[in-house]
Amino acid sequence: MKALVLTGYKRLEYMEVATPTIRKSDEVLIRIAASAICGSDIHGYDGSTGRRQPPVIMGHEASGVVEEIGNEVTKVSVGQRVTFDSTIWCGECRFCRDGRVNLCVNRRVLGVSCDDYRQDGTFAEYVVVPQHIIFPIADEVSFDEAALTEPASVAAHALRITPVRLNDSIAIVGAGLIGLLAIQMAKTRTAGAVVALDTDENRRDIAVEFGADAAFAPEDPDLSDRIREVTGISGCSRVIEAVGATAPVRTAVSIVENGGSVTLIGNVSPSIDLPLQQIVTREIALYGSCAIAGEYPLVLDMMARKKIDVKPLISITDTLENGPKWFDILYSRKQPLLKVVLKP
Repeated sequence: MKALVLTGYKRLEYMEVATPTIRKSDEVLIRIAASAICGSDIHGYDGSTGRRQPPVIMGHEASGVVEEIGNEVTKVSVGQRVTFDSTIWCGECRFCRDGRVNLCVNRRVLGVSCDDYRQDGTFAEYVVVPQHIIFPIADEVSFDEAALTEPASVAAHALRITPVRLNDSIAIVGAGLIGLLAIQMAKTRTAGAVVALDTDENRRDIAVEFGADAAFAPEDPDLSDRIREVTGISGCSRVIEAVGATAPVRTAVSIVENGGSVTLIGNVSPSIDLPLQQIVTREIALYGSCAIAGEYPLVLDMMARKKIDVKPLISITDTLENGPKWFDILYSRKQPLLKVVLKP
């Protein structure tokens, strides 16, 4: 099969590789129809994360058609349109048994090659995954949309673990892809105001288009007054931080009301400078949100019923063969793109 292989840092090659085969009775061979480039793929492209060690086929946001099934597969059938989780979890450890599959001690993430394991991903014509991470796609959901189920589920998980009450105000710090999805999810969780913060004016405008009641620059000297005008209180009840660096985390802590909570999704930085005294003296709860733990069916249902719309997030669709060009553009930020979807 043809695949886009990271053969060296900042070097992608479209080349012939062996087609993966079913080795276990519960596995499924899927013909990829659409695979989206994630921000983590871009960070892995230059080796900065240490989780995309060459050679590896990256990619974990995808959809496709079932091509072949193992002899114990009952969940899906050949020819069915499907998508699948980015994480292969074991189903046997104490976290899996407790339903916290995102914390599986044996988990393997598609498209990741690190010190512990190597798991080829979805920038290829085919991929093999176990049936328990696969989910059917409704007719109302396109392959391109279904490829974004993974990031949408990441946003959904963050909102699900955040203790949102009926009229809570919610701020989203960082209006990138996950932040924009979190805005849509937040609008389904509360009747309160949803506020977006981003340093980029264009992204602030997009955040309002995606449903934010207001969007502000975090460096605005009158930020506190502006948030009070929108929420009616001295801060936001809940804050979702979707960047993962010191400055936006500090912003998140500064705008949450006393006794509120901050949920951290972003993780581009291995460590940050945290305003400890503010967190302790104002009794702010911190939640770390990791990946997905069962949100796929919910998100796919919301897509089918048009409760969330991911189509506007897709900036470009192109062939897998042209993938190196788009990686270069995304890495160098030559164009303000949100999501690029590649098709084998």
